[in-house]
Amino acid sequence: MRRSMAIILGCSVLQCLAAGCAGPAPRATPVPPVVSPPLAGHATGGAAWASGSQTKDNQRRAALAAGSTALSADTVGYYVDVQEARLREQLAGSGAEVARVGDDLRVSLPGADMFATDRAELESRSNATLNSICAVLQKFDKTLVEIAGYSDSDGSAEHKRILSEMRATAVANYLQGRGIVRARVATVGMGDLQPVASNATAHGRARNRRVELILSPLLKSG
Repeated sequence: MRRSMAIILGCSVLQCLAAGCAGPAPRATPVPPVVSPPLAGHATGGAAWASGSQTKDNQRRAALAAGSTALSADTVGYYVDVQEARLREQLAGSGAEVARVGDDLRVSLPGADMFATDRAELESRSNATLNSICAVLQKFDKTLVEIAGYSDSDGSAEHKRILSEMRATAVANYLQGRGIVRARVATVGMGDLQPVASNATAHGRARNRRVELILSPLLKSG
């Protein structure tokens, strides 16, 4: 009888081992997710500002302190819809590109029309495009603007950063000269980060000497 019980118990143990009942499986070491870098010239997520959300929050506070009025959450969608439609209408045929990222609008100005090589002075042929943008920003005065300047790959990293910041400032000054309140505007120099074309050709380098404007609705709460 005892021998029969031992045989039965032995078979049960073997069955449990075969079925994975011998205890919990060893815990696997977690593997961190692989995050692919964003494609050049493309924004990711809901924060389109090149300088990050903290700069956007600071700019929002500065604009409110300067007397700008803010949008409520239930009106922001319609506001951005209408602003986007007006921008596309005003910039049709200019070569500028308008893209929407959440409630932000990204306006990419054609680099070849903006700046000469190693220069931060605006080319006169960019005036018409900038005037169209100013007209929209004057009407849609509850919009914050970040101006991100970019360079081609020539020069040292520090030179490219300073040059791209000067380009962003040149556009900011142009907007201010046409009535856009400076408190609504932030600038950042991105150097040769996120090229939109190859720097191996003169045409590609001209495209990379560009400025992008990120337009964000000014909300009552951050």
